[in-house]
Amino acid sequence: MSSKIKIGFQSIHQLLSFGRLLRFLIGFVLAVQLIVILYNHLSGYHVLTSFDYFLYRLFRGVTLSLFAGFLLAYPNLLMIRILNRVAPWNFKILKRIFIQIIFSVTLAILVSLIFTLIANAIKPYSEDFKRVVISNMLIFSMVNVFVMAILEGWIFYIESKRSEKKARNLQEELSQIKYEVLKSQINPHFMFNSLNVLSGMINKDTGKAQQFIDEFSHIYRYVLETIEQPVATLEKEIDFMRSYLFLQQIRYGNDLSYSVNIQAHLLKMFLPPLSLQVVLENAIKHNVINEAKPLRIEVFGQRDFLVIRNNLQPKLSMSPTTGLGLKNLTKRYAMISHEEPVFFIDANYYIAKLPLIDIEKDESSNN
Repeated sequence: MSSKIKIGFQSIHQLLSFGRLLRFLIGFVLAVQLIVILYNHLSGYHVLTSFDYFLYRLFRGVTLSLFAGFLLAYPNLLMIRILNRVAPWNFKILKRIFIQIIFSVTLAILVSLIFTLIANAIKPYSEDFKRVVISNMLIFSMVNVFVMAILEGWIFYIESKRSEKKARNLQEELSQIKYEVLKSQINPHFMFNSLNVLSGMINKDTGKAQQFIDEFSHIYRYVLETIEQPVATLEKEIDFMRSYLFLQQIRYGNDLSYSVNIQAHLLKMFLPPLSLQVVLENAIKHNVINEAKPLRIEVFGQRDFLVIRNNLQPKLSMSPTTGLGLKNLTKRYAMISHEEPVFFIDANYYIAKLPLIDIEKDESSNN
């Protein structure tokens, strides 16, 4: 039970920290007690006989009210947390307001009754007790409705600030990811190897050299077109993949081959741009590719996933990899979907499973 209570308090303090709540309640109850004491004195309801008596009334009122404030604030915060799930402001405004008013008044009446009895036990009221009870119930009710409104507004302000900060962080992270993706595409080694291959081809086979140039330009045109886009269709990614692997096959010849088997309806689904290049580059970079050990890459659809599989034949002299490309790809997926890519080894195959996103389906489910 104690662990559940602890978890409950932690979930509440995710909305508003204890330090902020304490400072708010101290300032609030001090202001309320000053107003109530001075009003009672000026109206003749409860005249202050001396400054010492004023300080006593203020101290007793603030102490009891602070305790009462916590008894009001925590249920209020719990109710706000519950209503954020069952009656969010975006969809059920009137229902939420009605529930909050009824809850605030009911809670205030219960707490006021408890504290009026405690205060009367400490020092009996000189006024009519029934009148005091009714007066305190009204004061507590009005105050708690006001407190609930303040907490709602404050939490909304805090959440908006958190959202702005998160959005800024995501934008910075996205810019960094875009930079890393672009840097990986304009890889000096890839460009150097490609240009070397091209220079050796120009005099031998001008037709193939022209095709090489066309595919090379297609790769970088696609990079520049999609680097700012959150998603690209699988059809475009496959088209890009063919150009990328064409250049690689010029270098490796028949030692590198691939096959594609994708259902037509999957081609219109989406994934982060240049996802395939990350996986393919990993396969080519980390595996031996020669006549004795050819690399075979299979690309096929499996339900709502794109599967890229290659036979595993790791290079013995490979330095430890940072996995930055796959980490960036996972981060890019997190920005557009709840699904995550999966990478694993199974029966001497390295397998990457990339979720395919149905944009229209996701939007309708969110609405």
